[in-house]
Amino acid sequence: MTHHNRLSQRPPALKPGDLLRVITPSGALREFEAFHKGVEIWRSQGYRVELQPHWDAREGYLAGKDSQRRQQLQQAWQDPECRGILCTRGGYGSARLLEDWTWSLETHPSPIHKWLIGFSDITGLLWSLYGSGICGVHGPVLTTLAAEPEWSLQRLFDCVEGRPLEPLSGVGWGGGTVRGILLPANLTVATHLLGTPVQPPLAGVILALEDVTEAPYRIDRMLTQWRMSGALKGVRGIALGRFSRCEPPKDIPSWTVKEVLRDRLSDLGIPIVSDLPFGHEGANAALPVGQPVELDADGGTLTWGEEMFQAVTKS
Repeated sequence: MTHHNRLSQRPPALKPGDLLRVITPSGALREFEAFHKGVEIWRSQGYRVELQPHWDAREGYLAGKDSQRRQQLQQAWQDPECRGILCTRGGYGSARLLEDWTWSLETHPSPIHKWLIGFSDITGLLWSLYGSGICGVHGPVLTTLAAEPEWSLQRLFDCVEGRPLEPLSGVGWGGGTVRGILLPANLTVATHLLGTPVQPPLAGVILALEDVTEAPYRIDRMLTQWRMSGALKGVRGIALGRFSRCEPPKDIPSWTVKEVLRDRLSDLGIPIVSDLPFGHEGANAALPVGQPVELDADGGTLTWGEEMFQAVTKS
């Protein structure tokens, strides 16, 4: 478990020629064309990309047996030559790998931390890694990468290659500015991690949340669980991305998802910015996990910077 407010350690910056390994830790792969395009984008940047055994395996809705998926992750993580792990897709299944999982951080004379990149169901792996003090990237998986706009691709490479990140702009709900450690997540996946050993301490964090294909009442139910469980106590601010295809069912009385978000979050008394460009079905801006950020709910911006480190760790 992380120490309160702990800043994650960034793995070494990637550079062309580095070896990246591909894993499918969650749902079975269906989008083969998009997947191969995603692999090509990383290769066109000069990276060596290797597929782990069983990357296209299938076991019900899962990408192979738990043991196969766990082995993919373990081999990629422990390979001293591998510098980054690219997730094929989300879906469901990462939580099953985390039941008895520890990130072996001492397998070599000096542990070689590597980048783990993904979003959606990969939230489970990113949170678990954050709990071990290591920064991953909440960003496009291989099956969504080719659909990203140019600026978003550039941002992902800036993120892992050690260049500064541009601020993101959304809609500020008012309430001033706050600094904290960024913890991005898919809302549904994160809700099911609450109260498990994978849930990190949430005091001092700025949550970044997105979701897809959840009816407004389901979003309401999840946020109500966050409220009732006390998980939001100590959260400093909330950055909301896209809630795509979260329309209410036809002919049934309902709030919109925007109305639900306002209803369940605006009384928390913390800065909130919505409509930020990350999530499913649209630009998915890379967000480093466990790094210091500033959320400005008046200006509607989310900003990164090392100069925030002092402010975050002191307060």
